[in-house]
Amino acid sequence: MIIDELHIESLAYGGAGLGRHEGRVVFVPFTAPGDRVRCRIIREKKRYAEGVAEQILVPSAERRQACCPVFGQCGGCQWQHLSYSGQGSWKETIFSSLLNKQAGIDPAVMRPLACAPDEWTYRSRAQVKIRQAQNRLVMGFYRPGSHYVANTESCPILHPLLNRTWSLFRQRLIECPDAAKIPQLDLETDDTGQVRAVLHYIGNQSEPIKEFFGTMSAVANLSLFLQSGRKDTLTKLFGRENLTIEVDDPPLKLQYGAGGFAQVNLEQNRALVREVASLFPSGSRWRVLDLFCGMGNFSLPVARRAEKVIGVENFAPAIDQARRNAEANGLTNVEFHARPAEGAATALWPENGFDMVMLDPPRSGAYEVIRELARLKPARILYISCDPPTLARDLVPLLHSGYQLGWSRPYDLFPQTHHTESVTLLSRQDF
Repeated sequence: MIIDELHIESLAYGGAGLGRHEGRVVFVPFTAPGDRVRCRIIREKKRYAEGVAEQILVPSAERRQACCPVFGQCGGCQWQHLSYSGQGSWKETIFSSLLNKQAGIDPAVMRPLACAPDEWTYRSRAQVKIRQAQNRLVMGFYRPGSHYVANTESCPILHPLLNRTWSLFRQRLIECPDAAKIPQLDLETDDTGQVRAVLHYIGNQSEPIKEFFGTMSAVANLSLFLQSGRKDTLTKLFGRENLTIEVDDPPLKLQYGAGGFAQVNLEQNRALVREVASLFPSGSRWRVLDLFCGMGNFSLPVARRAEKVIGVENFAPAIDQARRNAEANGLTNVEFHARPAEGAATALWPENGFDMVMLDPPRSGAYEVIRELARLKPARILYISCDPPTLARDLVPLLHSGYQLGWSRPYDLFPQTHHTESVTLLSRQDF
């Protein structure tokens, strides 16, 4: 079905433009509010349809020329065709609207979006997909909604050091033995200029691979790991074990190993930490539980301001690293536990009676943890989220259990994409 002219009215969560045809919503990716497009419908549902723009009849004033040659083919970015100010405005609107509709949150408590200082070259981590076919090497990211790789030489949102390392591996992988068994290259960099690469290898002849890439050890500030399955199969080939990031003021130096986690936008992560740290009044005697704590990104800055902090993380190597980070930074009022977040608050509550619980869960959210906290009723809950829909879902049981949302702020950690990080503070209404 072809719609000869569709007016794009707004942007929807997920990044697509939204128009209406004969009373039904139509979602069209890579369009801008104000566009008039010729649209081909590719999928029809009862209440909406999905289409592709075959032609931009009248371009929106919000449009700009995307700088990436594979924009629209690669699934990494959705909004390179929008001005950065336009992206920020729509992220604020979508975030506020979603929390209002799904959780009944008053838009008046929404704080302004914290924009990124640089809309390009901000990503400190990436997973580059690799395919070998008919003596041709394909490297890039998956196309939208598929496992086909959009081939590209570099990425404009990656840190320059990662693009340089990507180019180096592209040259070497062409000659690599058993290269068809290398489906992915993970790249990371830190605040010191160190680069870590992890080659995923699904073959059974790892020694030739190790020997082949061993010649790259002379490259400055590069460490290389091989991974043949889950994270516990990671093997260092050469280079440093850890990467280092800095947070807080004066700076805390936090290290994390291969398989560990750090935010992709290091500058915006520092802004997040500043926001969290600002919540603690001078001379605070609060006892804090930090769930999904990783290597101590929030736990350790908060430990400078609280009486005691307990961090919980299910990935044991991250907990080991958090303990080393605490020791290296001279923080003695913090302890860490390697265990699932579910049940941790209940188990630790009798001896601690936390004044605040912080949580920074994965994209799937933390619904079972939230139900647990609704029973325990800590005075304050600070929720750091990377997924607005699961945040809205998780807020509902708290709002029905005597909590009031003080404020929520979206953070743009991912320019050129629809993704939004956020910080939300809730307090017991009787507190």
